[in-house]
Amino acid sequence: MNIVQYDTPMAASDRRARHKQQVRREILVAAGELFAQEGYESVSVRRIAEKIEYSPAAIYLYFKDKADLLNQLCEDTFAQLIEHIEACTADAPDPLEGLIRGVRAYIDFGLSHPDQYIVTFVSPPQHQHGAPDIPFEGSVGQQCFRCLESAIGDCRDAGVAPGIDVKTTACTWWASIHGLTSLLIVHERFPWADRNQMIDSLMQTLVAGLLAAPRSAADGSQTVEESERQTSRG
Repeated sequence: MNIVQYDTPMAASDRRARHKQQVRREILVAAGELFAQEGYESVSVRRIAEKIEYSPAAIYLYFKDKADLLNQLCEDTFAQLIEHIEACTADAPDPLEGLIRGVRAYIDFGLSHPDQYIVTFVSPPQHQHGAPDIPFEGSVGQQCFRCLESAIGDCRDAGVAPGIDVKTTACTWWASIHGLTSLLIVHERFPWADRNQMIDSLMQTLVAGLLAAPRSAADGSQTVEESERQTSRG
């Protein structure tokens, strides 16, 4: 005897929700690939729909328009990056190790998701003609940068580099790690040295600079200016 099993209303609802999430993810992945390869302005909603074999109308069930799709793609990328960094740093034994793990997680994420990284960080919406102007204040992108600021602030507070300016140091670190990540993605054919060795070298350089940062005058030690004058005198 055949037994027919029927979904409960809750099970059916969960299945529909999972399907919607899957379709939304497929749309975002396709859009990310096309935006990265062809540019935002050159890609139409119809082109995105064709890539995943959906009708253009189906895209509009999930996103208002192409601008909304780009915005959501960037927001999702930042959110995934934050989640990845937090997972990699959760059990770090001290602030400096947490900072190092977080930076490595950032680079790993970018290299593992090149299309998303290019669209979000290399050719962000504000640099794409016709793309929406997404404010930084209050965005997931700002939350992502604050992960780095917070990690560097923890190092300062723990006495690893007590005299640093956290905002300046965070911007400098991000410029360095973003530079390496984006160059490795964009210039694949350049005869780079071993990728892992380059990442190790960058981390060693950044950490050495952090540990060597002059202390602030507040604790009775030399200021940055005094350190530079002393260095210039030989």
